[in-house]
Amino acid sequence: MSEIMYKSTRSGSEPVTASQAILRGLAPDGGLYVPTEIPSLKVSMRELAGMDYRDVACTVMAPFLPDFSDEELRRCVEAAYDEKFDTPEIAPVVDVDGYSHLELFHGATIAFKDMALSLLPHLMTASARKNGVKDDIVILTATSGDTGKAALAGFADVPGTKIIVFYPKDGVSPIQEKQMVTQRGDNTCVVGIKGNFDDAQNGVKEIFGDPGMIGELAGKGYRFSSANSINIGRLVPQVAYYAWAYSRLLRQGKIKDGEEIVVVVPTGNFGNILAGYYAKLIGVPIAKLVCASNENKVLFDFFRTGTYDRNREFILTSSPSMDILISSNLERLIYMIMGEDASVNARLMAELKEKGRYTIPDEARGKLDAFAGYYTNEAGTAELIRDVYRACGYICDTHTAVAAHVARQYRKETGDDRQMVVVSTASPYKFTRSVLTAIDPTYENKEDFELIDELSRLSGTKIPQAIEDIRSAPVRHKTVCEKGEMRDVIRDFLKI
Repeated sequence: MSEIMYKSTRSGSEPVTASQAILRGLAPDGGLYVPTEIPSLKVSMRELAGMDYRDVACTVMAPFLPDFSDEELRRCVEAAYDEKFDTPEIAPVVDVDGYSHLELFHGATIAFKDMALSLLPHLMTASARKNGVKDDIVILTATSGDTGKAALAGFADVPGTKIIVFYPKDGVSPIQEKQMVTQRGDNTCVVGIKGNFDDAQNGVKEIFGDPGMIGELAGKGYRFSSANSINIGRLVPQVAYYAWAYSRLLRQGKIKDGEEIVVVVPTGNFGNILAGYYAKLIGVPIAKLVCASNENKVLFDFFRTGTYDRNREFILTSSPSMDILISSNLERLIYMIMGEDASVNARLMAELKEKGRYTIPDEARGKLDAFAGYYTNEAGTAELIRDVYRACGYICDTHTAVAAHVARQYRKETGDDRQMVVVSTASPYKFTRSVLTAIDPTYENKEDFELIDELSRLSGTKIPQAIEDIRSAPVRHKTVCEKGEMRDVIRDFLKI
């Protein structure tokens, strides 16, 4: 197999190395970088079962990042997965009411984004050295709640970088917002957008595609990159934890070597479940990837009809990180199932931008058999949280609850009794009000930090340091702007 490079989903431009793709974030033509081919795992699942998380991460990521030496990749991984995580396992796989939950919230910001964003700053700075980049890197990111804080924590005070995070002002939980606006670091900037996540995400993409803005920054010694999952440096680390989950089930004796599993993923921007698909393609025995949506069920409708249509009401739910109508990473999957034809893919993405919808042909739909789409409404989410707590005392967050409820729907509808993994993407401490009022509506009248103490008591878990840190932390970031003012905010922060 030739060495893997990265190409854009929207043009036949010259492929770039992994480190160049990481530095750029988004391709110049607006496309997303994808590997020129999918590698195969070079070790067996049984061998992975004998490794710790760091070893699994290095083993899985190495073929995707061929211009990183083993030593370089190991240094990045060791720096990422250290005492910032509150368990040496990094990502425990635990039994919850008969389902295996892959807990991805044990990092510094108690959400799954830590799994990749603890690593990305190290990959980014190593990539800059590799490519002789002298400019400061400006990380430009839109967040629906969790990416922002995890990116801020990862890049805060990293030499040679600045980070600007845009979030929907009224579209994240109070804890999520407090985590972001109290962020320390002279190189950090947090901005509330008057609008929803799609407004923030589209604004960031437009800036990435603005030659005038890029040239203006270059003249001042800056270059843009991204910490969103549009950056391949975010996606590749996520592939590792699917291989890890399988290896833990094998080690726990819940499956036999080679036995296929079903993975249920709460999905918004499609990056997390796409990483699961990459894991399947490299050789992890995953039979089905179940895409779990909340009431913003644009992906559910796509998998059921073949039409992606964002022309619908945007609904604010108790699982705000999934309140998304434009799932950017779906483009990578569309590119694959459309025969890696960049011109066709570019046309579909243009249709999405201009008309708000596109339809894939039946032949392409036939290539989606690895996926299933389901959704859960607000009542189902609350019901799952309450029922699981009553059954076993375990409290999950709202996003995980969407996936867990869908897992039960899927099993009931299909009769599929294979071992199932529910991807648990956030700590319940990030969504205390929604979680506790699902268990008992009378909690609605309590203050946020009262609820945190009560959640600790009910669940028998220690309050995470990430939450303790914001109890009395001062608000440092107060900027709120319209979407059309994003460029001016960037100029002000960079003093250009």
